[in-house]
Order: sequence, then C-alpha cells, then structure tokens
Amino acid sequence: MEYEAVIGLEVHVQLQTKSKMFCSCGADYQSAEPNTRVCPVCMALPGVLPVVNIAAVESAIKIGLALNCGIAEITKFDRKNYPYPDLMKGYQISQFDQPICIDGWMDVQPEGEPDAHIGITRVHMEEDVARLTHIDNAPGKSGHSHTLMDINRAGVPLMEVVSEPDIHTPAQAEAYILKLQNIIRYLGVGTANMEEGSFRVDANVSVRPVGSDELRERVEVKNMNRVRAVVRAIEYEIQRQPGVWESGGRVQMETRGWDDIAGVTIVQRSKEEAHDYRYFPEPDIPPLRIDRGWVEEITASLPEFADDRRTRFEGEYDLNEYDAALLTASRATADYFEAVVISQDMTGDELAAFAKESANWINGELARLLNAPEGPSDINDTKIKPEHLAALVALFQARTISNAAAREVLEEMWSSGAAPDAVVADRGLLKVSRTDELLPVVQEAIDNNPNAVEDFIGGKETAVRFLVGQVMKATRGRADAGVAADLLTKTLEEVKAAR
Repeated sequence: MEYEAVIGLEVHVQLQTKSKMFCSCGADYQSAEPNTRVCPVCMALPGVLPVVNIAAVESAIKIGLALNCGIAEITKFDRKNYPYPDLMKGYQISQFDQPICIDGWMDVQPEGEPDAHIGITRVHMEEDVARLTHIDNAPGKSGHSHTLMDINRAGVPLMEVVSEPDIHTPAQAEAYILKLQNIIRYLGVGTANMEEGSFRVDANVSVRPVGSDELRERVEVKNMNRVRAVVRAIEYEIQRQPGVWESGGRVQMETRGWDDIAGVTIVQRSKEEAHDYRYFPEPDIPPLRIDRGWVEEITASLPEFADDRRTRFEGEYDLNEYDAALLTASRATADYFEAVVISQDMTGDELAAFAKESANWINGELARLLNAPEGPSDINDTKIKPEHLAALVALFQARTISNAAAREVLEEMWSSGAAPDAVVADRGLLKVSRTDELLPVVQEAIDNNPNAVEDFIGGKETAVRFLVGQVMKATRGRADAGVAADLLTKTLEEVKAAR
C-alpha cells in the first residue's frame, strides 16, 4: 500500500523585545550572567501581578498579518498548567480558545515540487520558560547528577505559530520553515535562529493511505535545533510509520525526541503520560480589546516581503530569478542593493545593466567577504557604503579599471571604508588603454617570448592569449586586455608578413 504523510508544524518564535512578556526585566538573557534578569514577577513570588508587554502584542499582530491571519477583536490569556522544574509558577501564561491571530495561510515553493498552500491555524502569545542545564558526575565519582537552573529566560515573549496539517512532504516542511524564518527577520521581530533556541520547531507527523482523508494517530517530534534536523526527523517517521501499520500494529500517539547522531526518533512520553493542561482564563490579566485603527496602522507599516520584492526585482531591474532570490533572502541585503541602484540616475537598459552588475558584486565578491570567518555576517555592518559600491561598479562597468583591480579596490574599501576613486588614484589602478602607453609593453612581451612568436607564425593563434597574459602581468592587471590583444595581433601579423 502506498502512503502519504500528513504533517503539521508548531513553531515557537522568540521575540526581540526590550523587556519580558509580563514584567519589566530585560529580555536580553543570552548575554547576561545567569539569574541576573529576574524580578518577583518572573520568579513567581507570591502576590505579584503580570503586566502585558504592548510591544510583544504588536509583534504578534505583525506576524499574524504577514501570515494572512485574521486579528481578533478580543483576545485573552489562559493558564496552561503542568508541573516541570523550568516552569517557575507551575503554569505557563499562554492562550487557548481566544488567540490573537487565526485562520491564515502561506504559499510555499518547495524545491523540486509543485507549489503548496498551507493553512495557518493560529498565532498565539505566551511566555518562555527557564533554562535547565543537566550536569552529569564524572566517571567513577559517586553521587547523583544535578541540574542548574537559569531564570533569565523565564518570561521572555514567545509566539507560537501552528499550521494546519496541510504539509505532505519533507520539502514542503523545509520550505515552510525557511519562509517563516524569512518573514520573522523581514519584520524585525526576532532573529529566528534555531541554533540559539529563538526559533523552535515541533513536527506532528502521521501517515495514511494515498487517497484517504482520514487523520490517523500522529507523533510529535521535538528536540530539533536545525532545519535539516526537522527534515531528517520527518523523513524517518515517514519511513517508520508505514511499517508499523503494515505489520498489523497501530502507531502510538506519543511525543518523540530526535537523536541527530543516530538519525532516529526516540519515545519520550506516551499518550497515557501526556499532560492534561487544565486550561482556564488567567485571572490576573483581563481580556485585551484590539483597536481596529491600531491594526490598520500596523498593516501600513509592514515591509515588502521577500516574495513580492523578488518579483519586483525581476520586473523592475530585469534580474534573473536566481539573482533576485539571493538578494531578497535578507531584508538588509535587499535594502543595500536598492540603495546601490538608486544612487545612480539611470533608466531602461542602462539601469538593467547596472543592476545586473551590482547584483553580481553583491552576490559574489561582497558575499564572499561577509561569509569569511572574521567578517561581519550582516551587510549593514560593513564599512562599504552603498554609494561607494555603486561608484566601484560604475568604474568597472566602464572598464576604467580591470576586474583584478576592482577586486583589489573592494578589499581596501572593505578594510578602510575608503571611496573607490581615492583607492584607484592612490594605487595607480586606472586601466591602461591608450595605444601609445601599451605599445612599448606589447613590444617587450614579443621580444621576451620568441617561442610564442614562433607559435603564432606557425599558426597557433592561441599564442596571443599567452602574450596578453604577459602584458597584464607587466602592467599589474591594468592593461585593457582587448586593446592589448588587438595590438599584439597586429604587431605579430607584421612580423609574420616580414618573414
């Protein structure tokens, strides 16, 4: 029997706010010493009252709008009860039956597969938990292992984005995760970095016979800290579950963890052990009424997202799909590219040619410098101003400087932030293209390489390329290769005719 996968994803997005969700403690727990971002509220001391972070609510609305959700007019918080050491209060303030965002959707373009339309069930607000670090005793030492708790993370704002079970392949899941990460980063509401724990994905996976519409027992897979790990875990479950059904068994509804080294999922908690969260309305926080005028203001402030921007770049600047996709993968890179192009007063074919050349330099040499271990990862942190890169591209496009010289100039701009014209003048990098300047160098190359001359006379026209290389070497890459080739060919033909 042939099976298809039915997959729903639950993604926890940690927000970048100055303070926590329900208190004024700083939310910058990543760089803080343990247990230094704490107060009576996030430590759950008796008699304290939570106060809702308005910036977090605004971020939730932004995420909901970006995912085509409806925004609730009235939303409320609930207590989600479960006993666990990292939960300071013994319950988590979350949302249950009246989330802030509902009924959205996302279209994705998985690699090698048709486009997919994925429903978004809800986006709801909640708080993060404390961080536990489990310490094992050294081998041979007696006694029990122990656990350290850092409360800094407790109370940091979280958004949970819950998809409909509309995902059917690992590629669709990967495309969904990557697009959601991109949206979060374009909005500027979070880093969405799985490796640092600010973007956590749980996958609900089941299988059913192809053509069926039933929803069979599913497993929830946790403990995945990379996009690739999510894909591998889903692939594993898609392979494992049909075997269970085919053998006459039933897939158990359970929570499983992903073992990245072994490449398998492992049972963590069975359905019988699952928690009854016993939701009830949070009595210390009244329901929130979301003003429609505020939602309209937030809607007007949303950025142009990657899909729309990519389409515009292809139409407005005549870029190919590959270049446009690379440029729009990051909002900062897309902004930088547009700043480069806008700095030049061009239209039509001239604009398209300049935009293409600019894209080549940003996606090529500048990306190489950004991705170097010692370099900044954000294009906004470079010393190269957009108008300076535009000036460099113009110099290169006009063939005023050679490709090698342009790369040398870029390296200096990267290091010092200098303007390209100043670097070119200081290093004497202007291309040599005048005949009276190049002819002595051409003649010297011919005089110093008699074997190449004989090869040319013998019919090997490729000898010209070798001699062009000698001219480029003698001028430190400044010679106009085309002019040098023409002069060499003309001079060699004269030598050949004189024989």
